[in-house]
Amino acid sequence: MSEPFVFDSRCTVCKDPFGAIPCGQSVTFHCRPLASEQFTSCTLVLRHEFAQLEEEREMLLEGPQAERVRYGVTFSVPAEPELVWYYFRFRRPDGSGCFLDRTGYRSEGDPFCWQMTVYRESHFPDWFGPGVTYQIFPDRFCRLSTDSAETSGMVGNRWVHRRWDDTPEWRPDPDGEIRNRDFFGGTLRGITSKLARLASMGVTTLYLNPIFESASNHRYNTADYSKIDPLLGTEADFCSLCRTAHELGMRVILDGVFNHTGSQSIYFNDDGFYLTVGASQSQDSPYFDWYSFHPWPSDYDSWWGIRTLPAVREDSPSYQRYIIDDEDAIIRRWLRCGADGWRLDVADELPDWFIEKLRTAVEETKPEALLIGEVWEDASNKIAYSQRRRYLLGSELHGVMNYPFRTALLAYLQGGDADDFRESMESIRENYPPAAFYNSMNFLGTHDTPRIMTVLGAKHVPESKAARAAYRLSPAERARGTALVKLAALILFSFPGSPTVYYGDELGLEGFEDPLNRGTYPWGLGRYPLLSWFQTLGRLRRERAALQRGEIDYLYTSGPILAFARRLPEERIVTVVNASDKSVPLMLPWTAPVVRDLLTGRKLHPRDGTLFLTLPPYGGLLLV
Repeated sequence: MSEPFVFDSRCTVCKDPFGAIPCGQSVTFHCRPLASEQFTSCTLVLRHEFAQLEEEREMLLEGPQAERVRYGVTFSVPAEPELVWYYFRFRRPDGSGCFLDRTGYRSEGDPFCWQMTVYRESHFPDWFGPGVTYQIFPDRFCRLSTDSAETSGMVGNRWVHRRWDDTPEWRPDPDGEIRNRDFFGGTLRGITSKLARLASMGVTTLYLNPIFESASNHRYNTADYSKIDPLLGTEADFCSLCRTAHELGMRVILDGVFNHTGSQSIYFNDDGFYLTVGASQSQDSPYFDWYSFHPWPSDYDSWWGIRTLPAVREDSPSYQRYIIDDEDAIIRRWLRCGADGWRLDVADELPDWFIEKLRTAVEETKPEALLIGEVWEDASNKIAYSQRRRYLLGSELHGVMNYPFRTALLAYLQGGDADDFRESMESIRENYPPAAFYNSMNFLGTHDTPRIMTVLGAKHVPESKAARAAYRLSPAERARGTALVKLAALILFSFPGSPTVYYGDELGLEGFEDPLNRGTYPWGLGRYPLLSWFQTLGRLRRERAALQRGEIDYLYTSGPILAFARRLPEERIVTVVNASDKSVPLMLPWTAPVVRDLLTGRKLHPRDGTLFLTLPPYGGLLLV
């Protein structure tokens, strides 16, 4: 009996090979309509996004297949990177017909096409995706007793909290502007002092939010790309951090903010803090052509209209030389100091050609360095500013932040259907080049999202920011949140891509949106049961090759139950999750005589090739 579908883009019966295709490689399509439809011809229609052309491929009738007939065609995909959109057109002897797209058979309207990504094969660092990433907001992670909290002589009207456990200041300045001027004094030396603990959690990559001189605590309004912010430490402190990390088998990724600078920067110098002449002070400034004024100096392009973040012109030759091209350009300099890669802030705001130049400079300077981008949607087909982007086609990003993973996972854990999670993730796997999919930065939360404990534990979101700042989970909310965070972390650490932990999530820190999600790390305070769970998952990720590099197969996805396998020839590990508050029975095919749960060590015994499970409420297993 034949499969019950006419065409399935994810099944190699219909499209071989699966997913994205390297440039110039052959691909085979098969379409299998019912014989009763009485079609006598089938045409594959291909629309090339970047080449702006449409072509048709007549498919050959290859004969009957049970109650179906099979049409097939094999050809080579374009020799250059491309997005190819495709559908099928059928004809009958009487001239009638229809077309088949992702919605099924249709006879009118524009087709809803399938996507085929055609990419250029290129070198990818092999250390990021298999490992565990830890994201640190530097001001809030660790301050040593010997670290100075003195801010005099520093850019910006800063002030430092006396108490490490204060709530971050969320209220605007008296003039209504939010300037993020409150600091807690975390330092690079503080981070270095905790690297051994992070290594014991299985961490292999540190991702640091911006560390360069800046007037704000988040440091996304860069004041000087060439200097470490003095409140964080010195260039020597950064080099020492990188050396220690490397000795412990860890790498360091920096945050690159190249779409805009701060208005209080050496380049713009709106407040005259720097002795050099900035673009806002004189049209003779060496930085004047970095910005777009209309007219100078009162009006200028800025990021999302925020005047403290003047946008730069990436097409300025002097800006390109400073950031990318010169021998000691910013991208190259900090890689030579010990960094192992860059995460590009707001990649959508950067032109494709600029990102391509960044990658070239990264690979020229340190061939095994990583370039990853902040993209919130499917990066293979993203449209930004009316332009289809080329992030993953082989010459730009190695990978992206996997926001679709977080979105789909939260929807599932908050009462959704596991099959929707599978569908969302299979769409990403189908559209991304394999190396990009397996080098995704997966996460439960970041500095731009509410804390995962608050998201999964809070029963409601207070309306006012003051109420959100004061909100703390009740014991019942925290118990439920902890159970769901454990499941979320289990999926995170066993899924393809680098599991990325936002500092403090392993303790269950709480907080709604920025800056409430940027509290300080509570060193030495209280007991945190979640920590041992994250440590166990990190150890298993480090020890088990299948969790690092295995292919993914979905075994069961329905309602609250999610079961998938990570598979290598020598090892297969199965993740099973029950996201409901009720016990649920589950049967899985299993030929081995004994199964072990890696989380507890408990042994299970399949019967007659079937593993019978009763999953407790909010239960999870990792089976081998």
